[in-house]
Amino acid sequence: MPAPPESDGGAEGVAREAGLRDAPLPQVPLPEVPLHEWPLWEVFVRPRRGLSHTHSGSLHAPDAKLALQNARDLYTRRQEGVSIWVVRSTDITASTADQKNSFFDPAGDKVYRHPTFYEIPDGVEHL
Repeated sequence: MPAPPESDGGAEGVAREAGLRDAPLPQVPLPEVPLHEWPLWEVFVRPRRGLSHTHSGSLHAPDAKLALQNARDLYTRRQEGVSIWVVRSTDITASTADQKNSFFDPAGDKVYRHPTFYEIPDGVEHL
């Protein structure tokens, strides 16, 4: 059996000796964007037992690839997620509270959208 690699005294050497890391992490080149100009990304994570993505938080990253990697590291450290979405905050369009009445009124006259007209069969879940 070969001897374990010599420890360099640092955390990486200790981790390698303990078998926690076989090779150093690859270095990802950062785009040429100053740190203070990185866009804000909204992070949505779908949990293991969930059916839909929920907003988990926000982070700054220079591009979508690094935003996804950082979101994985920040919001799924305990392997609780199965899917991650990252969306630039500037790409999200939302209604405001003062638009509530005019924005949602058209749905009120479509009674067929209410589940009171349908019978749900036994054994159907998540409907």
